[in-house]
Amino acid sequence: MVFWITAAALTFGVCLVLLAPLARGRTDAADSRVHEIEVYKDQLLEIERDMARGLITSGEAELARAEIGRKIIRLSDARDAGVVGGKPRAVGSWIGAIAILSLPLVSWGLYAATGSPGYPGQPLQARLQSDPTQASVDELIARAEAHLAANPDDARGWDVLAPIYMRLGRYGDAATAFASASRLDEPTAARLAGEGEALAASAGGQITADALERFERALALSPDDVRSRYFVALAADQAGNGEQARQMWQDMRADLPQESPWHGVIVAAIENEGTDASPGAEAEAIETMVAGLAARLEANANDVDGWQQLIRSYMVLERPQDAQAALDRARAAFGPGSPEAGHLVAYGLSLGLEVEQ
Repeated sequence: MVFWITAAALTFGVCLVLLAPLARGRTDAADSRVHEIEVYKDQLLEIERDMARGLITSGEAELARAEIGRKIIRLSDARDAGVVGGKPRAVGSWIGAIAILSLPLVSWGLYAATGSPGYPGQPLQARLQSDPTQASVDELIARAEAHLAANPDDARGWDVLAPIYMRLGRYGDAATAFASASRLDEPTAARLAGEGEALAASAGGQITADALERFERALALSPDDVRSRYFVALAADQAGNGEQARQMWQDMRADLPQESPWHGVIVAAIENEGTDASPGAEAEAIETMVAGLAARLEANANDVDGWQQLIRSYMVLERPQDAQAALDRARAAFGPGSPEAGHLVAYGLSLGLEVEQ
């Protein structure tokens, strides 16, 4: 109620400001003409005084009086024309006043007809407590950040937020989130590799010493970690050790399972080093791997990471409809209210997908 009273007061205040010139215009013009006539009358008296003192001749006084008389006549004619034309100007003033006053009435009427004036306000805190499937990406991030502000020791919360930061290009925040999860729980290979990738992205794709240190620590914990192996090879390539990098990527490709979407990435990396890999064959290989991953998830739907990998693969292949369908199938498999479904919903929304009820 306070909002509507304030809005109404401000609206009518603006209307009064706009109406003031309409009411003041005619009065100002009339006052100006009256003032000029009084000035001319004073000039006539001044001429009489100058002639009495002998400062001007009678002929000069007559000429001056004639000139001033003509000016007074012109002002009188203008005043009379204003009186005669007052009605049209008054009509114009009334039209302007009606137009100004109709603005709030028309706008409020349209809002009442097409808007939701009876819908209660919902502050940010209320939106953060609503159903996550109804929230936007920004609201989901705000919800996660609010949760972590109240529970800064929740390593799982940092795990959920870090990849979303990465998707949004907030690489510094992503690196901090991965590091927080490692500090609070344990430095797993996934967390270290994620932090290393975020640090590299912050450096414009360059594998810095800090990023390389994270990847090497991840490999010490899990020698088969694909992401860390890829970026360590990329670091070698950036350091000028192309042969070493190519050999590392070839070894990776030989070790990868057939359904891994990393095949395409590694083939592209090797291709950049001058090998004869065919782009057509590469695309076909990627499609085959993604199809294999989809088939595996149909048989075993309880793999959250697998569903996330499938959704991301479809988006990389620019197949958003398939990504949307995969997200819907994953939600149905886990149940819409499950934590796994909530995690996949947040990930899907960060990719620009929709969540249907």
